[in-house]
Amino acid sequence: MGLRPVNLRGKECAMETSETIEARAARVQQGLQGAFGVRARTLDKALKRTGRRLPKRLHTEAKRIVAAQDLGGNPKLMQRVDAAALNRAETRVLDYLRGIDRADARKGRILGLTAIVVFNLLVVGAAFVLWMWWTGQV
Repeated sequence: MGLRPVNLRGKECAMETSETIEARAARVQQGLQGAFGVRARTLDKALKRTGRRLPKRLHTEAKRIVAAQDLGGNPKLMQRVDAAALNRAETRVLDYLRGIDRADARKGRILGLTAIVVFNLLVVGAAFVLWMWWTGQV
């Protein structure tokens, strides 16, 4: 006679196992690697390396998966895990990560850096011309 987990509303829900949580964590970790190029052994370290590139709300969603992972497969503690919340968290994070274009982000960083260098060269050039004018050499 197998008992099925029941949520607070009395409806049956699927019980999360350590294997399914590890699979979720692996998918999110692969998404982080694909979107940001972050390589780490665990999802927790990958989130730390991602830093502020991932929005705070999605960072907390991914932390839910890490928290479920930390329960370590203990059957009593695994009853506390909300499978629907983990599914929503994984879906939200992966949907966001799929929308990131690494090539476009790289182009944006390169253009931003180029703009900073050009602006600084213009400021230095203008300061040089101003100095020459001030000293009467122009």
